Amino acid sequence: MPDSVTTLSRLFLNTCRNHRKPGLLMFKESGKYRSLSTADFEAAVRGLALGFQALGLRPGDKVALISENRPEWTITDLAVLASGAVTVPIYISLTADQIKFIVRDSGARMVVCSNRDLWHKVEAVRAELPEVEQAFLMEKDAPPGVLTLEEAIETGKRRAGLSPEAFESRALAVKPEDLASIIYTSGTTGVPKGVMLSHGNFVSNIRAVDAIIQFLPTDTALSFLPLSHVLERTATLLFLYKGASIAYAESVESVAANLLEVRPTVVVSVPRLFEKIYARIMDQVLAGSRLKQAIFFWALATGKRWATETIAKRPVGKGLALRRALAHKLVFAKIAAKTGGRIKQFICGGAALSRDIAEFFYAMGLVIMPGYGLTETSPVLTGSTLDSYRLGTAGKPLPGVELRIAEDGEILARGPNIMMGYYKNEADTRAVMAGGWLHTGDIGYLDADGFLVITDRKKDLIITSGGKNVAPQPIESLVQASPYIQNAVVVGDSRKFISALVVPDFEKIEAYARAKAIPFGDRAELCRRREIVDFLLEEVNRTTPGLASYERIKRIAVLDRDFEIGTDELTPTLKVKRRIVERKYAGLIDSLYRD
Repeated sequence: MPDSVTTLSRLFLNTCRNHRKPGLLMFKESGKYRSLSTADFEAAVRGLALGFQALGLRPGDKVALISENRPEWTITDLAVLASGAVTVPIYISLTADQIKFIVRDSGARMVVCSNRDLWHKVEAVRAELPEVEQAFLMEKDAPPGVLTLEEAIETGKRRAGLSPEAFESRALAVKPEDLASIIYTSGTTGVPKGVMLSHGNFVSNIRAVDAIIQFLPTDTALSFLPLSHVLERTATLLFLYKGASIAYAESVESVAANLLEVRPTVVVSVPRLFEKIYARIMDQVLAGSRLKQAIFFWALATGKRWATETIAKRPVGKGLALRRALAHKLVFAKIAAKTGGRIKQFICGGAALSRDIAEFFYAMGLVIMPGYGLTETSPVLTGSTLDSYRLGTAGKPLPGVELRIAEDGEILARGPNIMMGYYKNEADTRAVMAGGWLHTGDIGYLDADGFLVITDRKKDLIITSGGKNVAPQPIESLVQASPYIQNAVVVGDSRKFISALVVPDFEKIEAYARAKAIPFGDRAELCRRREIVDFLLEEVNRTTPGLASYERIKRIAVLDRDFEIGTDELTPTLKVKRRIVERKYAGLIDSLYRD
């Protein structure tokens, strides 16, 4: 990255200067993907920044941004940043009260919503938000008292005509140490905290990732993780810096279709996407003939042997190379075609990726690059490359990032990407930064070659009544590899043995019940049937053969619905709020331990 790119406003200017192209951003409209050129993107950001400034936005002011992924999200973000102001991203899934907390806590003076439905959430609590002076809507039909972004851009264009140097003057005045964004953590363990990230935090992380993974202007990325998620946000800024094109998925549900339309070369995701793809592939295989199953499992075994040799950097013999080429032609090429056929790499963060899933995709030539990080670290701490790859790990620390393991196994981090602190929360900032190192709250270790292995969250560790420490997340990942199990939460703290709450894949479990002539009236009745509970426990045992005896799940309770954001059981990034789930299902969990 050129030394001149020290802030995100300068990164924007660098993109506009060096990456002029007709399709910088792509979005779905009227059933087809359309392109936004660099020139139009630049004009929109410049106009909106000047429009915001004309309407009173000052350096350091906070702007709350509530929108699904679309070009206007990125345009608004960069317009705010280039004004020296601070973006406060908010997940669209949050309730009106949750939005009110973030807007009030951050002191946002402006709120930008993508549509009327999201505006209604703000409107419902507007009387309790006296700090908010102006609201904007991305769509054209704004309610009374709300401006459209188009109106703000027109205002900005008029200002540009009167003062041609106004945009650069404000954008170039931004310093690396200036606050760029306050990102509120998803609150799995309590009240959300506002993570303060500076321009320098973001730029240092973009610089470090760019040093190990070379993206090109010819790359196309499919964006579907919420841009409110710091991983997608930083990835977007990195793609813009490199001049890669970004296509916005219509929704998470439409990703499979959008992959075929966009044919991306890069996709950033969390492990759940790969788990779903794996389950879908296995469903199709198991529904096929015995011959097709035999061919698939031969190809997979061949791919895994090839992967083992490749990762270990040993020469692949001619025989294995020929078998791998045949496996690709018969099986893997057809699977790759369903991703668009151009994927160079998947990038995975947000949670630990199962070794089995990573190996499965690597064997097929669809390499997942696991990494690790937190909102507090802008976010990437470790990453993987083709030259530095090890199954079951999150890669090695990025350049400039230091990691060490505390005596209790907690991962500690230090580097230029570490946050400025928690907004208006000095006590928690001091606690998490004790000794000058960020205490991540994750448990793990560095292997002999410096690869990071994450075992669990520190607060999630289960200690049985026998004194055994059990990390639940790796066990849950194994269990969820079953095509019949959609979700699982391992429980057993201070208990004699480990149990689990299991959410079945209802479509598959209903089909299984019909095939086995198991009668049921509705899902609730189905989930209570002893035959179903026993079958799912068999699936749990089948997917967890290598666990120690004290880690084995002895009993399960089958739930008749999945965990939801609306019931406060999931964070906006789809992480289970373990303590809340355990509290809600306390009676059911107790029943598992009655003799």
